Amino acid sequence: MATLIEQKYIAAHPGSAQRHEKAKHVFPNGVTHDARRQNPFQLYYTHAMGPHKYDVDGNEVIDFWSGHGSLILGHSHPEIVKAVQEQMAKGTHLSGSTDLEIRWGELVREMIPSAEKVRFHSSGTEADMMAIRMARAYTNKSKIIKFEDHFHGWSDYLSADADGIGGIPKEALDTVIILPPNDISLIEQTLQNNDDVAAIILEPTGAHMGLKPIVPAFLEELREVTTKFDVVLIFDEVVTGFRISDGGAQGYYGVTPDLTTLAKILGGGLPGGAVCGKAEIINMIEPRDDPDFNKNRRIAHNGTFNANPLSASSGIKALEILKRDPINEKAISMGNLLKRSLNEVLSKQEIPGCVSGVNSLIHIRLGTDHDCDHEICILSKEDMGKTTNSVRNAQLNLALLNNGVHSGTRFIMSAFHTEEDIAKTAEAFGNALTDVRAEGLI
Repeated sequence: MATLIEQKYIAAHPGSAQRHEKAKHVFPNGVTHDARRQNPFQLYYTHAMGPHKYDVDGNEVIDFWSGHGSLILGHSHPEIVKAVQEQMAKGTHLSGSTDLEIRWGELVREMIPSAEKVRFHSSGTEADMMAIRMARAYTNKSKIIKFEDHFHGWSDYLSADADGIGGIPKEALDTVIILPPNDISLIEQTLQNNDDVAAIILEPTGAHMGLKPIVPAFLEELREVTTKFDVVLIFDEVVTGFRISDGGAQGYYGVTPDLTTLAKILGGGLPGGAVCGKAEIINMIEPRDDPDFNKNRRIAHNGTFNANPLSASSGIKALEILKRDPINEKAISMGNLLKRSLNEVLSKQEIPGCVSGVNSLIHIRLGTDHDCDHEICILSKEDMGKTTNSVRNAQLNLALLNNGVHSGTRFIMSAFHTEEDIAKTAEAFGNALTDVRAEGLI
């Protein structure tokens, strides 16, 4: 039987329900992205502007998904719209090089501390896949270390500890060593006992956009240890790049990796990814006057839509705006206000938990009383388990949508969320918690 929350949701979204039934005949689960799978059905949107978007039933929601993290400038920023429209009239795919790709790459080099050279891709998954391949080719080693729950797209090697590893050969999984984060002694011991590790890859703020945070000092220790053992250090900054600061997490924490992967904000809301870092590693793509190298060590890299003109025009404009205006400062300011406002709601309703996060990446954790600074919130494995009640979190997501907020337990800020948006979100959060409590889930 449907909960009262589900009944309200179904009543408010008949158009989305109808489209879901149609989509089930076309797509598995009726969706084209696992994260959009939702019970009883996902919502269908028609348009968006700034921090707001609108569904097929005419409902307006405050959007904290922010294009899966890509829209720090909000939806339909007029300067980006203009840049893409102008390029559209000139051509979408010229099957050759353009001035746009040079400018785009120059901006990456100017903003990301590790970026000596750049190579563009079409997505973050592709960028992570290439970074791993570069590290293996450069070191002539085969294994990689990743950390528990850290997300790096859906390629074979980097999905080793994910749900749904069907179709991935065991041989691929066996080349990945999975370790808990924040334990530098364990890292050093692992590298001492295994001389075939090419790279360590991580989300520098912690798993799932910082839901399970990294202690900043661990990044410095990791930099020292990887240098000591000649292991390539890869920061997956697909989400954090240009967001934690204009220079990404590496700029914010002052730790420079060997390679960095980028996407999301990089494309200004259009598809785009990149690997950047040490020139000597990126240059493993370049042919040499050495047939053996070209055959066995060089990395072949194609990609129909690499640095395509539309994504380049959008990405250039986004990065130029970030350099010109205090975009991150605004997003961080609104993020801090949101954290304070939502924590006040939890306190007022006497609900155990907290709202925490680094800069403009905010997370809700319900289910356990604890003290933290609302930024780096480290919980034990047992306490973390109390906060990840999937039934409760699913109902909270629906209840928030019923109250005009698209977030779930994660809020990704843009620079265009306003104090009014935050006030409405806090009210919606309070109402949603009341509804979830009425279902006996809090």
